[in-house]
Amino acid sequence: MATKILSFLFSLILIFSLFTYPSQSLLHRRHRQRRHHDGPDDSLSPSAVTSAASPSRSQPPILLAFLHSTFSFAASSFPLINVKPPTYNSTTATAGGGQWELLQESVGVSAMHMQLLYNNKVVIFDRTDFGPSNLTLPAGKCRYNDESIKEDCTAHSLLYDIASNTYRPLMVQTDVWCSSGAVIPDGTLVQTGGYLAGDHKIRFFSPWNDDQSDWIELEENLTIQRWYASDHILPDGNVVIVGGRKAFSYEFFPKDSIKNSQNSSVFYFNFLKETTDPKEENNLYPFLYLLPDGNLFVFANQRSVILDYVNNKIVKEFPMITGEKRSYPATGSSVMLPIRLNASGADGSPTPLPEVEVLVCGGAKGGAYVKALKGIYVAASKSCGRLRVTDSDPQWVMEDMPMRRVMPDSVLLPTGDVIILNGAGKGTAGWECAVDPVLNPILYIPTEPDPSKRFSMLNPTTIPRLYHSTATLLPDGRILVGGSNPHVQYNFSGVKYPTDLSLEAFSPPYLGQEFGLIRPSILSIEAPAHNVISYGEEFSVTFTLGLYQADPEFMVTIVAPSFATHSFGMNQRLLELYIVGVQRLSEFAYKVTVHAPPTRNIAPPGYYMLFVVHHGVPGHCVWIKMQ
Repeated sequence: MATKILSFLFSLILIFSLFTYPSQSLLHRRHRQRRHHDGPDDSLSPSAVTSAASPSRSQPPILLAFLHSTFSFAASSFPLINVKPPTYNSTTATAGGGQWELLQESVGVSAMHMQLLYNNKVVIFDRTDFGPSNLTLPAGKCRYNDESIKEDCTAHSLLYDIASNTYRPLMVQTDVWCSSGAVIPDGTLVQTGGYLAGDHKIRFFSPWNDDQSDWIELEENLTIQRWYASDHILPDGNVVIVGGRKAFSYEFFPKDSIKNSQNSSVFYFNFLKETTDPKEENNLYPFLYLLPDGNLFVFANQRSVILDYVNNKIVKEFPMITGEKRSYPATGSSVMLPIRLNASGADGSPTPLPEVEVLVCGGAKGGAYVKALKGIYVAASKSCGRLRVTDSDPQWVMEDMPMRRVMPDSVLLPTGDVIILNGAGKGTAGWECAVDPVLNPILYIPTEPDPSKRFSMLNPTTIPRLYHSTATLLPDGRILVGGSNPHVQYNFSGVKYPTDLSLEAFSPPYLGQEFGLIRPSILSIEAPAHNVISYGEEFSVTFTLGLYQADPEFMVTIVAPSFATHSFGMNQRLLELYIVGVQRLSEFAYKVTVHAPPTRNIAPPGYYMLFVVHHGVPGHCVWIKMQ
């Protein structure tokens, strides 16, 4: 009898979730996690809790009240059976885990650039000077200013809807090839630079009008050309644009937000010139990370520094990473590992800055690009380096991946682990410059104390993802993967690795069906303003599990979605929030109270995906806005 009641309640949760998140109907293959934090306070019985969290727009209060009363009725009327479901543990993930799904055989455009927006849609674009794409613009729309063809009535950008697995064409005016971007606090994508007529351009894409939104080019231009540059959102909500081909400088958007002593908005950055290799550069798309002290970590080639971008001064230089080159075209990948927050000075004491660690993986030897142009493909790098930036004497700690990789994509998971996927085993980035596609993703567990257990090889895809491929985290915990046009033009035959226009999704092992009963389902965010969080404040998240848990274990993370291109997720950031306490509201419902990030240096203003992770399994995110 009790088992039937549990089954009924679990079904009720699923039905309720459909009302709560109508966009999740095709996303319920779901999630996973890892770590720890305070367990529930069992002294707080369901009857001791007099008010639930305030429901958000997508969570009807009547349904929430009905669900809570149903849980309470079940608790008082039926004996509970504590069935212990499988527990996901990333440290024991076996080879061959995870699942691939082909979402679209062709979207008509190769996914060279990707940005997830807070409306659960993804902006995708490639370049305009390839000639016509395989996606037609709406009737009456054409471009007549292209350097490649006189009239172009095809799209080079699209908006992908995650929930419906559909897309619609978008229109860019000038060439966005090898450009950069960042999302500003109101959710608008600011996209900068490109090629030819696009190299000085600044573009907006705003998600506010789903059916009508399209690219807007601003009349204001960048001060100098930016091609292969990197962007980062800053604590004041402005954007810094760093580097680019033969652009040894950085500037800001808005242009006049910071000026130097010469009243100029361009800041010369000699570090970029110093890290340029003759003939093949190896310092484009530098890796950028905003640090908790407000300065900028910059990595190019094999060197890294801390830049005080306001005063245009390098305040610290780190040892060189050993082994191969790491920046385009000897393209490796990098993430700032999860920042774990403390009590944030809630007791009135000074707030210590959290530790920061940077991970850099893959790359190619110096000279590999020149050799690849001659058809000689040099083995890619097998190594990863970790640098604890906040140490008093930081040193790179090196370890090896299971296989060699150039042009990998590194994606932070809600659990704090890292997925490394895409790329090749030999060669470099560039046209026809790589061979031996690496089809298996790698799961990397940064908190695993035994280095020999940090890497796990997962199930392979069947689609090579080489030059100009991308990957980004989705709100349900899957990874969206697309792109690969490793040669000039849209060649689909007569080449070893054709241009690829497909989209696929990789579901990490935590999305296994066997973990469904321990997957959290968020009901609401309880905060003074609706899903808008102020720095340093406490707020609560109410959620349910599908089965009674005698020993629940939670963590709460927030993730800033990245602008993904050329093996680097610009602005990708994950914070593990400090848990103040956990209340059990009923046998299946909980409320966890956390501290918001204390400063804008730690969490720049804007939209974040908030995940609750239970015993290594994350649920679907809820979007919050830090301001």
